[in-house]
Amino acid sequence: MALRYLRTQRANQFASLVGVASVLGVALGVAALIVVLSVMNGFENELRSRLVTITGHAAVLTGRQGEGWRELRDDLGAWPGIVAAAPYVELEAMLANGGELAGVVIEGMDPGQDAAFADQRTAIFGAGLAELHPGSFHALLGHALALRLGLATGDRVRVMVPVRDADGHLVSRLREITVAGVFEIGVRDHDSVRVLLNLADAAQLAGLGDKVTGVRLEMADIFAAPEILQRWEAHWAAAGRAGFATTDWSRDNASYFRAVRIEKVMMTLLLSLIVAVAAFNIVATLVMIVTDKRPSIAILRTLGFSRRAIIAIFALQGLLIGWVGVLAGILAGSLLAENIAAVVPALEGFFGFEFMPADVYYLTSLPVDLQADDLFWVSVIALLMTALATIYPALRAASVAPAEVLRYE
Repeated sequence: MALRYLRTQRANQFASLVGVASVLGVALGVAALIVVLSVMNGFENELRSRLVTITGHAAVLTGRQGEGWRELRDDLGAWPGIVAAAPYVELEAMLANGGELAGVVIEGMDPGQDAAFADQRTAIFGAGLAELHPGSFHALLGHALALRLGLATGDRVRVMVPVRDADGHLVSRLREITVAGVFEIGVRDHDSVRVLLNLADAAQLAGLGDKVTGVRLEMADIFAAPEILQRWEAHWAAAGRAGFATTDWSRDNASYFRAVRIEKVMMTLLLSLIVAVAAFNIVATLVMIVTDKRPSIAILRTLGFSRRAIIAIFALQGLLIGWVGVLAGILAGSLLAENIAAVVPALEGFFGFEFMPADVYYLTSLPVDLQADDLFWVSVIALLMTALATIYPALRAASVAPAEVLRYE
């Protein structure tokens, strides 16, 4: 009966048109939510992969007393869930080029230390990594840092490192380094302060000799990093060895991913307004159907239909509109998200401009990650909105008084 009332009738063409608009509105809102959330998931994944390119998935910090780092590295490398472990040196310094000064964080790494790190870093830093030979003092600078200091590949720049002498006094160690390349991660906290050197060169600048400041880790599952690290710490402590401070990507970059989560929530709320507008159209559609079907409703009541049955009929009509719209939106949104790499160039050609110019953004294409959880929650939100939209029209239909309606029939 609910389906019969939704059929297009000659006397109710406007209600049918509004009903079609309601379906399209729900579908549009659901599709927009799916595409936007998928793109934001893609950006989050890209941001995560770029952030951990330097810092790794986790790290064990040995401090400046890291004589036994080789044993530590070997133990970590053999631990289940850890696929790579590589030493690093990190120190703060100052770069000077002419009258320009900039505080920096120097990261010492060995490009050939581990294949897993090498493959990941080459994708970001390019061929410049091959120039970081021991003793060469060649460096890779963040893009924003190089612009600030007016440096380009091949330029030489002075680096000042604060160290303590034998008497404990703070002095500066000076050294010239050569810019072997420029990298851009897309995160200002890295691009404006990071300098990459060979591990041995960074250790020499810091006065560490053969020591390192920690061991970077690459996990088989990045999301399991905190749990794996916690299990390893328990194992290391049970062996009676000296404890080390540890950290992982979720703690190092908590503010970035908290901001991404907040943005996703806000975008979901904003785009849900499209579904809300469609829900108002459902209300209008059902109210017009109720008004048009008042005699039919009165006859049903005289035949013994209860108020609950009338409410169920008109609530089901609204839910049918919602379900059709949600299913259409899921299909359209999923297809668009999966094929966005082909859609975006077509739109750029049609409108005559680039959505993501290479000279402005560090990405030139939209990354997409379509997740089943997003499909589920978007569907639930849309169905709840359409279900709420049926309450008033259904109650209005149930309140029709048969005697009053049929008096002049």
